[in-house]
Amino acid sequence: MENFVDEATLEVSSGDGGAGSVHFRREKYVPRGGPDGGDGGRGGAVVFRVRGNLNTLTHLVMGGNVHAENGRPGTGRMRHGRDGADAVIELPPGSILYDAETGELVHDFAKDGLGLTFLGGGRGGKGNTHFKSSRMQTPRFSQPGEPGETRRVRVELRLIADVGLVGLPNAGKSSLLRVLTSARPRVGAYPFTTKSPNLGVLRIFDREIVIADIPGIIEGASHGAGLGIRFLKHIARTRCLACLLDASEDEWEHAFSVVRNELAEFSYELSRKPYVIVATKIEMPGATERVDEMKRRFTDIPVCAVSAFTTEGLDALGRELAKLVPVRLEEPSEADDYWATDLTDDSDDAESSDSTDGLE
Repeated sequence: MENFVDEATLEVSSGDGGAGSVHFRREKYVPRGGPDGGDGGRGGAVVFRVRGNLNTLTHLVMGGNVHAENGRPGTGRMRHGRDGADAVIELPPGSILYDAETGELVHDFAKDGLGLTFLGGGRGGKGNTHFKSSRMQTPRFSQPGEPGETRRVRVELRLIADVGLVGLPNAGKSSLLRVLTSARPRVGAYPFTTKSPNLGVLRIFDREIVIADIPGIIEGASHGAGLGIRFLKHIARTRCLACLLDASEDEWEHAFSVVRNELAEFSYELSRKPYVIVATKIEMPGATERVDEMKRRFTDIPVCAVSAFTTEGLDALGRELAKLVPVRLEEPSEADDYWATDLTDDSDDAESSDSTDGLE
């Protein structure tokens, strides 16, 4: 996702109303025609609208301030001025609108509708026709148009996906996304190859499951370390998680501990999502033994062993994801809490423990 921008602040202004006209009838044989000034047009509104094929806010950063068109003034013969054109600002699905000055939530486009008239345009002024009376036959004044409104807003994008891929840097998230879907994220043999979120679509059982890959999570991510913290919000709306553990490394337990703790620190709701454990790089030496260890530890949790290189295990993973996606966030999963899993003890007590310690 090149030039990915997920936050933008801009100043938006609705249009001023057009002024009413001061005009009198001037017709042959009508030496003292009465007032016939038309009303001014209404100023254009500021409208936010969701467009399905957008996935970044780059156009807002480059676009600068936004001003709707002013209404046109009225003219003689009771002709009203033309209304100003609305300023339509297109947003990607999942955008959230905040007041930039107060931080107050204005609108969440993921929850309520595809469009919002944010600022109405100023009303047009009345022409002098409205001010004629028995005492004032020739009013030589009209009403000015109302001014538009100006506000500063902050737009935040949270991508909408069904599944969020989480794991340490170089755990194989981008490689897995490539082979599962049609996405083409950057892949490399070094940490932080992924520097912005990527989306892909898994087609299975006549369904489409959207998968999001975010930059790797490191210790301290929930407090600003690394690249992951900025993008954790993009998996906040996923319906389930896939936690990737590198089966070619002995430190997979520590990797799970880091991911578990950082997601729990970032958001309690995020830590309660349904999930599946994905053991990656199983084509590497020693990986089979480590996968067996994972299955012994995560007895009540699906463990899918996959290889992005040989494509082994992808079908089974797809089936597990399809099972999890229909689960609503409000409904508890049959599996234990993801982040309450204790890896320090294989006993029955450990399986029922709520402890988050013991992976030191």
